[in-house]
Amino acid sequence: MHAPLTADTAREPGQPAGGQALRVMTVLSPRERFAPGECGAIGLLVRRLATPGEVVVGTAPQGVSFADVAFRPVPPVFSWRGGRVRYRKGVARLVRELRPDLVEVHNRPDLALALRRRFPALPVVLVLHNDPCTMRRARKPAEREHLARAVAVVAVSEWVRQRFVSQGVGGCVSILPNSLDLEALPEALPAAERENLVLFAGRVVADKGADAFVAACATLLPRYPEWRAQILGADDFGEHTRETPFLRGLRPQAQAAGVALEGYRPHDAVLKAMSRAAIVVAPSRWGEPFGMVALEAMGCGAALLVSPNGNLPELAGQAALYADPDSLPELVSALESLMDDVGLRARLGQAGQERAARFDCRTMRAIRAELHAEVVRAWPGKGLFNA
Repeated sequence: MHAPLTADTAREPGQPAGGQALRVMTVLSPRERFAPGECGAIGLLVRRLATPGEVVVGTAPQGVSFADVAFRPVPPVFSWRGGRVRYRKGVARLVRELRPDLVEVHNRPDLALALRRRFPALPVVLVLHNDPCTMRRARKPAEREHLARAVAVVAVSEWVRQRFVSQGVGGCVSILPNSLDLEALPEALPAAERENLVLFAGRVVADKGADAFVAACATLLPRYPEWRAQILGADDFGEHTRETPFLRGLRPQAQAAGVALEGYRPHDAVLKAMSRAAIVVAPSRWGEPFGMVALEAMGCGAALLVSPNGNLPELAGQAALYADPDSLPELVSALESLMDDVGLRARLGQAGQERAARFDCRTMRAIRAELHAEVVRAWPGKGLFNA
């Protein structure tokens, strides 16, 4: 465990020390684990954007937390009302101990509102990574209207912002896209030197279109014996994931199609695979709130094939081909056009790298810091967040 911040006992939470950088406390959701081999996409993003003096808090990991970012486990606090309230009380205890200038809560509107009530002077930022209309205390328009007045709401994409303000909801919702550490990406091979590998990476669930990927490969791999296909991922993040009914049903289909189900792989290994694979496919059925797999594939220079759902068209633009995952002929046709044409793969790979450069974490870190500073400046009057 990392040492805690040195608390200034003369300050209350939400009262910045003059002339110093903001002391930020970032709160992960209870399911996130902030450690190598246990971390999901949100935790990796939080690590990427962390600033000096920032402390990440969350559920204690099984292993050792990341060494380059201060981490504090949320302490166990008794409550007969269940785990959600226990977690909320533990976070509040850390707020009192650490006295941050600002708290950034990820994906938990109910927790952000609870901190707002308990610490009225403490600026609270809520970062939404998924559809807010499916979240506790944000499902109804009136709830989102109240949320926008109570805390500073930040969406990771325009698609998420539009979902928040749907049904006539008013309120200021900022956008801070997800990011990549471009300097940490493995060297991307030119299209002509890449393996004849079609890659699916991410959660192996129906929403992500893993079965559609297998079905397309079952059609194409017999025609292209020099190609192979691979799925990196499991039902969830981390090495100890469940063997779900969906996975059990997919295994024989993948085996018959010649698709290798490799299971969970560490994030670095996934990026290395993307840097050498000719094609990465992200055939999501659901509305992707952002599309981190697609961004990583673009950053690694792979030719990208995605569905037109959610934020994927906004993210990938002209740097990808598009196909409906529930139309097998459409998916097969798009994938075959990539397998047939190394020039097309090269053009998409180059366009993807150029597009991914807009999302470098150094740029996003500076934007985030300015957003935090603006929230702290505006907090006493709250005018910035009113509809």
